[in-house]
Amino acid sequence: MAWQDPRTTFGQAPVGTPSQTQVAFDAGLRTYMLKVYNYMASGVLLTGIVAMLFASSGLAQDIMVGGGPLKWLIILSPLAIVFAMSYGQNKFSTMTIQAMFWAFAALMGLSMSTIFLVYTGASIAQTFFATAAAFLGLSLYGYTTKKNLSAMGSFLIMGVVGLLVAMVINIFLQSTMMQLVISAIGVLIFAGLTAYDTQRIKSMYQYVAGTDMVGKTVVLSALSLYLDFINMFQFLLYFMGNQE
Repeated sequence: MAWQDPRTTFGQAPVGTPSQTQVAFDAGLRTYMLKVYNYMASGVLLTGIVAMLFASSGLAQDIMVGGGPLKWLIILSPLAIVFAMSYGQNKFSTMTIQAMFWAFAALMGLSMSTIFLVYTGASIAQTFFATAAAFLGLSLYGYTTKKNLSAMGSFLIMGVVGLLVAMVINIFLQSTMMQLVISAIGVLIFAGLTAYDTQRIKSMYQYVAGTDMVGKTVVLSALSLYLDFINMFQFLLYFMGNQE
């Protein structure tokens, strides 16, 4: 989701290459995907640690619940970083993109710290592991399926826009039923995007292999999967979370 995917030959190594080249390509692809998952998992871990520490310190109660300009700075900063990474990737170095990713994950931890004030720790952990299990299954499907998911991905991205509009409307309506519907649709949308993004990331490797874009692509791909995971977790928490 972080940048536009190519609309060319889908998920294939160059035609007519020797078997040795195919073996090297497959090994490179596995290494590339492993780096993506490592970055994504490390980002989620950093977010969780920061959120828990910020909530337990009492600062989340003072800043995120109490209100004020610092609250909105924390909430909006991750969004600004995502836009900067997505649209400025050609201008930034790989190290800068990496630093922005870690800053984003940490700021997301500050922003998400309020869930520890609202839900019990046990229900948060339960939802996290349920999300992790679903993510692994969906990502595995996206990696192994022969079906081109591009059409589904385009539809789901349009669904995200509609979801954001509905969430803004519900800020004013404060409808419990509407929030329930939004959460249910949100889980389905980001579940589908997990499979789509995994397939897109896999197919991207053949275009960046052996270039200086590999490092940036790994981080930006990890960002896409991170966003899928975190959004699916937050929407699922609405159903599985037990309030304090």
